Amino acid sequence: MFLPVVIAGGIGSRLWPVSRALLPKQFIHFPQYQGSLFQNTLRRVEGIADISEPLVVCNADHRFLVAEQLRELGRSDRSILLEPIGRNTAPAVAMAAFLALQKNSEAILLVLPSDHLIKNNESFHIAVNDAVKLARKNFLITFGIVPGAPETGYGYINKGEVIEGSNGYLVSKFIEKPDKQAAESYLATGDYFWNSGIFIFSAKSYLDELKTHAEDIYNSCEKALAAIEEGEDFDRIPEREFSEVRSDSIDFAVMEKTSKAAMVRLDAGWNDLGAWDALWELDQKDAEGNSIIGDVFTEGVANSYIQAHSRMVAAVGLEDAIIVETPDAVLVSSKEKLQSVKQIVEQIEANDREECISHTKVFRPWGSYESIINRDGYQVKHIIVNPGEALSLQLHHRRAEHWTVIKGKGVVTCDGKEITLGANESTFIPLGSKHRLANPFEEAVEIIEVQVGDYLGEDDIVRFEDKYGRIDRS
Repeated sequence: MFLPVVIAGGIGSRLWPVSRALLPKQFIHFPQYQGSLFQNTLRRVEGIADISEPLVVCNADHRFLVAEQLRELGRSDRSILLEPIGRNTAPAVAMAAFLALQKNSEAILLVLPSDHLIKNNESFHIAVNDAVKLARKNFLITFGIVPGAPETGYGYINKGEVIEGSNGYLVSKFIEKPDKQAAESYLATGDYFWNSGIFIFSAKSYLDELKTHAEDIYNSCEKALAAIEEGEDFDRIPEREFSEVRSDSIDFAVMEKTSKAAMVRLDAGWNDLGAWDALWELDQKDAEGNSIIGDVFTEGVANSYIQAHSRMVAAVGLEDAIIVETPDAVLVSSKEKLQSVKQIVEQIEANDREECISHTKVFRPWGSYESIINRDGYQVKHIIVNPGEALSLQLHHRRAEHWTVIKGKGVVTCDGKEITLGANESTFIPLGSKHRLANPFEEAVEIIEVQVGDYLGEDDIVRFEDKYGRIDRS
């Protein structure tokens, strides 16, 4: 048996405004694909011989997104390891390796980024089986993507000699993102491959090499392992211990330094969907070379990608353009400048704008809420509570709320009194009252909430009871 370790951290800021801190690209349901990239990563390993249920390593902020998307696939949410802060892939995989060795001294890990697209699962399975054989010989294997163009946005692997009796190669060297001329020369030789960020190795071999080449990371991860808090739904790494871990990637910490690095070719339609032009390249196009999603009208537009989520978009006289519309933000860019989207997100973040953090629709473990209007002194939200779920018992110091049910039924608790409300019925939650909305029924309940007060921030919540463990006990 070997263990898939799905790395579900990262934000994917180059896919803003759809990808945001609280809904990064791996969890987005792109309309042109079935399910999210995270869910497709889980499906990808189905059918591989001797493979176990995956371990998902993710940020604590995304724990309920992960659990819900696992539930949609009919998977258990028990094997989730929560990182309090991001520390890149070397520490994340070290924690997974330590946990794997507790159960099996010969554990082999298949490390999978959760935000990649692979079209040909059969070819992927063949490559994995080739790599497992090398992992059992204590090699640390990375997958080299057969390049289709002289890309300058990827790192490269220069293959070395064939490993006798296998379909793998020794790694001659790793190369950082090259310029265009160097990338063209790499492509011409046939000896260079894109670095996929997918790995297979035994847990022991990885930890041995990590201890040799990045002993500080090894030691601090071992310390954090002893402090892991085990829960019913998630295992959590405490922030105090994990904050002491140095951030580094597997490539820099181990793969570029070890003498055991090997590579297996992967020609399976791989794409890391690093920016919007990647989706344009993959998607179907009209006669003018445009990829159009949503309510879009064009005139004199060619070779462009336009995606509309909430309203009509009209474009005139554009070529090689990217337009992505969401309810609260619109991106307009030329294809050649898409790498600068990350800098735009940094500007938005520096100005303390919510548009880099969350969408108008925010997912919670109990369901979701969507801000419809937000003005000084009042806000209107559309709230959905899923069957069997409930908001926390809470109060607000600076706002009162009016609730009107528009669909389904819900049980409202307010200052110890319970009432059941159905469609077209409403109630008032005074400022400072302990209250909750619960849904013990089989249909989702939807309400319109009108908040009135001098401060309407999400941090004006004092929780007293919460089934999702969100009460701060400190």
